[in-house]
Amino acid sequence: MAETTASRLDSPAAAETTEGHSSNPPVASAASPAAGSSTAAETTAAQPSDPPAASPNASTPGAAANNTVLEVDEGETSTEDAIMRFDRDVGSSIASDGIVGAAAGLTCEAYIMPNDEFEAERLDMAHAMMVRAIGNRLFLAPIEKGKVHEILDIGTGTGIWAVEMGDIFENAEVTGIDLSAIQPSWVPSNVRFEIDDVESPWLHEQKFDFIFCRFMAAAIADWPKLVKNIFDHLNPGGWAEFHEMDPEIYSDDGTYTEKHATWAWNQTFLKTMRDIGRDPCPGPQLEGWVRERGFENVYHQAYKAPLGPWPKEAYYKDLGIINLAQMLDGLEGFTLRVFCGVLDRTQEEVLVETAGVRKEMKEGAYHGIYDLHVVYGQKPLAVAEAETSHANA
Repeated sequence: MAETTASRLDSPAAAETTEGHSSNPPVASAASPAAGSSTAAETTAAQPSDPPAASPNASTPGAAANNTVLEVDEGETSTEDAIMRFDRDVGSSIASDGIVGAAAGLTCEAYIMPNDEFEAERLDMAHAMMVRAIGNRLFLAPIEKGKVHEILDIGTGTGIWAVEMGDIFENAEVTGIDLSAIQPSWVPSNVRFEIDDVESPWLHEQKFDFIFCRFMAAAIADWPKLVKNIFDHLNPGGWAEFHEMDPEIYSDDGTYTEKHATWAWNQTFLKTMRDIGRDPCPGPQLEGWVRERGFENVYHQAYKAPLGPWPKEAYYKDLGIINLAQMLDGLEGFTLRVFCGVLDRTQEEVLVETAGVRKEMKEGAYHGIYDLHVVYGQKPLAVAEAETSHANA
């Protein structure tokens, strides 16, 4: 019998109870696999024997919320106070104390976003946001701890996910790859970082049991090629998981319109990314790419991420505070990088525009939302037989 999204998310393996929050997070229909397909979300047998790993930095339950209409907290009046609470209560716990190798303004041509210490801090906040969104989890794929020996983290950034995975999967080797060395200087003995461009040919022959890929929209020109490389470098039966944020802002209640400075800024950013061959919103297409490559047990879930503390539901309010904090932290940096570097606008022009956007976001001028996507799939065990037959031919 098919297992529903609601039952899956209400299970101890997928949800945690925190004081002040319901043990049953708000649930809506998932961006689920097509009827009749074989998915880990559909059969109890496909559930992990070990619960998905909880992040030590997370403290609120998650929710599947693709179609949920968020209720507004009419009593929320101070976005500034909410952000200050986040900085005090959460920000200090995710700040990286050992970031090395990041010079102010350092950039990599293959990566259109900033690559400095401010961006490193924002990436750690984005990590906290995603972990909270999916229910205090570092991942959702039903991997079994005893069967995972090699883990690859693509676009590791500050290395925060890889380090946490190394702590939990102490008998596995965790490799994080990125274009630059902004990872901490001290890490668990089973974690290592390499400088590499995932868009270049994958020359090494190493195979992995779990490959994780997150927040790569700004770096990938050919997503189907990346998915193929990931598939080819998984052991048969191994899992791949993708996490992406869709930065196109919208509102459920019509409060966000073309009259807002944020609208023009957001649409210009999205168009520019597409013009340079970087799809800013790969999340909705990930499931299709994963299925086309031959993955089985494919699962896709979308989550709403509010922009600010305006929702009434505690889960969404907390998520919105983190989201707004990471957005404000990176607003000037990634806008200057794209608008000046690609559109040849002056720094003064861009700073004036971002000041208007920042003002609207901090004042809560609209009830903004964007979506987060999680997709995972498994490489078929049958591939092992095919590879063996080919090798013996």
